[in-house]
Order: sequence, then C-alpha cells, then structure tokens
Amino acid sequence: MAKPLHILAKPEDIAPRVIASGDPARVKQLSSYLDNPRLVNENRGFLVYTGTYKGVPVTVATHMIGAPSAAIVFEELIMLGAKLIVRFGTCGGFLPEMRVGDFVIATGASYSGGGTMNTYSPGECMAAVPDYDVLSALVESASRHGLKYFLGPVVSSDNFYSGIEYLNRWINRGMIAVDMEAATLFVVGRLRRVKTGASFVVSDVIGEAYKKMATAEELREAVDKASRAVLDAVISVKV
Repeated sequence: MAKPLHILAKPEDIAPRVIASGDPARVKQLSSYLDNPRLVNENRGFLVYTGTYKGVPVTVATHMIGAPSAAIVFEELIMLGAKLIVRFGTCGGFLPEMRVGDFVIATGASYSGGGTMNTYSPGECMAAVPDYDVLSALVESASRHGLKYFLGPVVSSDNFYSGIEYLNRWINRGMIAVDMEAATLFVVGRLRRVKTGASFVVSDVIGEAYKKMATAEELREAVDKASRAVLDAVISVKV
C-alpha cells in the first residue's frame, strides 16, 4: 500500500468516518463539536483532527481548494483507513429560491473533462454519484434538524472565476449548485470502494439574488446548524 506523503498521520490517528472541508477555519469549527479532538496532522496546512462525536470516532480534515488538492487528501485518508468520507463545504446556489445559509445535498456531480478527473478515467466520463446510504442519511438528518435543504445534482468546476456564461450552461442542464470538489470525491470513492457523500451551505446565489459571497464568519451560524446534521448523518451510516 502507498504511504501518504502529505497527511503525516498514522492509521490509528484516522477514524473510519471522515468529514472533509476545504476551509481550515471550517475544519477547526467542526473539530470543536468533537469530544477530545486531537490535531493529528498540520503538514502542508492540511489540518486533520480526530475525536469522538456521541461516542463514535470521527475525523475532520482539510482538503483545500480544487480537484488536485482534494484528490490527494481523499486518497491519503483512504490509505490511512477512512471508509466513509463526506465533503461538507460551501457552494454557489443556482436556484432563485435559494438563500445564503441554505443547505444543499448533492445527488451527483457533473464535471468537465481534463485535469485531475481525466487521470482517473482518461477520455471517459464516470458516474460521479454518492453512496446511497450516505445520501439517505444526509437527507434524513437534515429533515430531523429542521434545515431548509435542496436536493439535486451539482457541477464541480475547476475554475473558481469561470464566469456567469459558463455557469449558465450548467444551470440550463439542471444543476442546482456549483462547488469544486464533490465530483472528485465521488469518483475517488467509487474507484477505491469507500462510501461518500457531499453537502454544502450556500455562500452566494448566482443570478438575481446574487450579491456577494458570504464570509466564514457570516456563515458561522448556518454552518453550526448544518455541521450537527452532517455529524449525526455520518455516525448513523454503517462502515
């Protein structure tokens, strides 16, 4: 088995259940919900904490921005024993009824060819979809926690500044939001036989309701509510 080169943790440091997020500040916030969280990696800025939630071991990890960085982290977490990984991040909402702070659960993720994804399936397009058990758990937990949530396919874009013309193409194809890493997680999970899911807090809404992207501090309350729903979902899934 390959040895991780970026997450310098030991297998006993990583729980079978992992929540991964791009923003280190969000990972720190997530770690605060764990009992006895331990910082098990900070190499390369990839903060990784492991603790327990309601008695169940859980790891929260930083994957930074974009497919290349995220793929490294997902692969190395799996090398270290992760059996379930849920991405919990932010997204740009596509639906006019969405508002900043709403919750989105991805039923799948479209992606453009090339780059990281092409190295996993050269010249072909894989089905980038979550594990059904994880998807069901996220929906059930969001409902139980009273979150306003939207369920549907998203697009994972490699270009943060791709512009409204590019995004409109995906809106017209029925996508409900844009992120940057969900498709990578779904494909890596499918190839490595681990369970995956992806959920987001809306940070901005594209189109008529668009004003600006909310900061981590502005999203703190929404992230707090959504975090507990995601944590409850993660510990409910059998691994």
